[in-house]
Amino acid sequence: MDRKMANRKLIRLSQLKNKLATENLEEVDWVTFGVIVKKVTPQSTSNGRTFSIWRLNDLQDLNQCVSVFLFGDVHKEHWKTDQGTV
Repeated sequence: MDRKMANRKLIRLSQLKNKLATENLEEVDWVTFGVIVKKVTPQSTSNGRTFSIWRLNDLQDLNQCVSVFLFGDVHKEHWKTDQGTV
């Protein structure tokens, strides 16, 4: 993990909104981690594309979640990922 995190900045999910508003993260190599705290049953768009929605949290502040929409190959590969997975 130390090797993979070398020269990268860790930003907690609960800090992400504030960091996006106050810092130019496009110029920083940053990472975040989240736990899938809720999964919505896969849904279909009006044109028939299937997608999933995950709510992620860093377990630091349970009131701060990030919703992630998975489409296309990402949805196909990961839609069965279990709730509680990091």
